Amino acid sequence: MKTLQDCLKNRILIIDGAMGTMIQRHKLEEKDYRGKRFKDWHTDVKGNNDLLSITQPQIIEGIHKQYLEAGADIIETNTFSSTSIAQADYDMQSLAYELNVASAKCARNAADEYTTKNPDKPRFVAGAIGPLNKTLSLSPDVNNPGFRAVTFDEVAAAYTEQIKGLVDGGVDIILIETIFDTLNAKAAIYATKNFFRKNNLPELPIMISGTITDASGRTLSGQTLEAFYVSVMHANPLSIGLNCALGASEMRPHIEELSQIAGCYTSAYPNAGLPNAFGEYDEQPHETAHIIEEWAKEGFVNIVGGCCGTTPDHIKHIAQEVAKFKPRELPVLELV
Repeated sequence: MKTLQDCLKNRILIIDGAMGTMIQRHKLEEKDYRGKRFKDWHTDVKGNNDLLSITQPQIIEGIHKQYLEAGADIIETNTFSSTSIAQADYDMQSLAYELNVASAKCARNAADEYTTKNPDKPRFVAGAIGPLNKTLSLSPDVNNPGFRAVTFDEVAAAYTEQIKGLVDGGVDIILIETIFDTLNAKAAIYATKNFFRKNNLPELPIMISGTITDASGRTLSGQTLEAFYVSVMHANPLSIGLNCALGASEMRPHIEELSQIAGCYTSAYPNAGLPNAFGEYDEQPHETAHIIEEWAKEGFVNIVGGCCGTTPDHIKHIAQEVAKFKPRELPVLELV
């Protein structure tokens, strides 16, 4: 069967769209999130989307299948907040490992079903590692700039537990995404490398995806795109890219810049435009796809998909539009 690297050489690959957007369509209530197992849990859990991989796995697997049906080659696990640090909001720190295993299995089941249907188009599972709700580079206390709510070792330990769950659940890729603080990402990279080394396991490919938060072209912690790239390239990632925060129109100049400096594959999965006054996304599938089609035509990208507000319909349109273009060729970088 074709490997991920084989596929990347031949065509632009499609990553899926938003998980949260699709979960919202189910209009779930508190009792739906709780299920039988957590019906007496002592805190509210509505909004803990990752928990649904345990309490409503059929919903999560069904969403994965919709994206696969739309043409996704890579689907992301429902684990954006599946660390002990993030789950502390619900007092569910002890569930972190189990959440990752359960989510990985939901995605694995769906991906394997579609690979079996069409072995010429293998589907891959990316273990999604989110940025955390605590940051190593910035103080949450404006009166004490030196204060940090968490340490590097604590972040690395939380990510290590997550990675173990994702690997045990059967993922193909480690995806460190929506990075607004490069130091958090470095902790995730360290945890990933250290996990495979310590357990004497072959290292899975790493995808890295940062977030440019506004028109300044910088991450939230203040780095330019090039500085971010230089800061994480020691990980020798399979791909580096951008997701979230911006719509495709706003992301374009940054993707163009990245395509010129990156020595690895490039990825981009923007939001469905910018949110309206109600926090909703109005950009239609054909609009998002048209912009991304231009990126493909210009040779900027190797992997594309969608983030907040995007749906299987967005992914279907994107897949159709980029299919006619060759993937970006990896540059030959001069050794200094």
